[in-house]
Amino acid sequence: MANRDGIMLSRPQRLAWLRLIRTDNVGPATFRQLLNRFGSAEAALEALPSFSRRGGLGLNLRITSVAQAEDEIAGLEKLGGRLVASGEPDYPPLLNYIYGAPPLISIAGGENLDWAKTVGMVGARNASTAGQKMTKVLALDLGAAGYTVISGLARGIDAAAHRASLLTGTVAVLAGGLDRIYPDENIPLAREILDHGGALLTEMPLGWEPRARDFPRRNRLVSGLSLGVVVVEAAKRSGSLITARMALEQNRDVFAVPGSPLDPRAEGGNALIQQGAKLVTSAADILETIGSADPSRTTLFEPDWDAELDGSAGESFGAAPNEDGRSIVLSALSVTPIQVDALIEATGIGAGAMQTLLLELDLGGRIEWSSGQLVALKV
Repeated sequence: MANRDGIMLSRPQRLAWLRLIRTDNVGPATFRQLLNRFGSAEAALEALPSFSRRGGLGLNLRITSVAQAEDEIAGLEKLGGRLVASGEPDYPPLLNYIYGAPPLISIAGGENLDWAKTVGMVGARNASTAGQKMTKVLALDLGAAGYTVISGLARGIDAAAHRASLLTGTVAVLAGGLDRIYPDENIPLAREILDHGGALLTEMPLGWEPRARDFPRRNRLVSGLSLGVVVVEAAKRSGSLITARMALEQNRDVFAVPGSPLDPRAEGGNALIQQGAKLVTSAADILETIGSADPSRTTLFEPDWDAELDGSAGESFGAAPNEDGRSIVLSALSVTPIQVDALIEATGIGAGAMQTLLLELDLGGRIEWSSGQLVALKV
């Protein structure tokens, strides 16, 4: 990767990156496209108003100000946190290998953790005593083997995994800002994690109260930070199964602890095993698989994006298309996601012009992206 040597953003670059990712309609995938299109966050910020007007409803995009960005960085530092950019030495290496990796994350603690030897552990909030005991046994043994335990600080299995790995290293991934720990009952646990050298991590801004839609975003980071994910008790429809699905999309290993067919909390884990997840009865079942899960050895872990910090643009885009082009693309799209290549074939619009059109429509709030470079009309 171009910046493995530890290149750091300058303060103006960091402010520009933060302003860009905090701007309306700019998510991780759009951020990447903007930097590739314009070569720097500063240049992208200057171009945003005209791009969003062409792609949207003629409304001005709300762009985060320099003062707001400076306030967020100062607030993070006051909490003992730091803002880490993709490509910097402190950026968790496994996140480089997922779709839509956050260009900036907020981290508190974790300076001495091994971010490359990690296992995610998730499960039911209303966990059984047996499920929590099994979680404790697995987390203790994984920690003793040198693995950092990743989870989401939720009630039940998440909390049990964090508590069991306090002494060996654990990371709590938050759905809200670093100053908005959820649930409130786990605020003391979050403090314990930091006191023992663990970390709190989020991609959300300070002051952000987590909403229902934010938890799947958090779950993709739990799996993305992990070489593999272990599910201990999960209902048929649960956030834990969302995490497992995201792990599979990210080419991570998925493990599940079996449970009684009579317990609804075991339905999800048992279903995962039926679908090919590895059955777990001890940490050894996890370690024999995950020990060879090295991102550097397989093309399955090809980095989604490596930020160029020198300001050079990396992709070729077409000139600004006309209104007819936008109408053609909007007519060809639906709420069902479609591959960009299929969209190009259906419309006859060239790849460079299509990239520009989709970027405009994205900034205008008309479309949304999903993993695998799938695009759809925003509902």
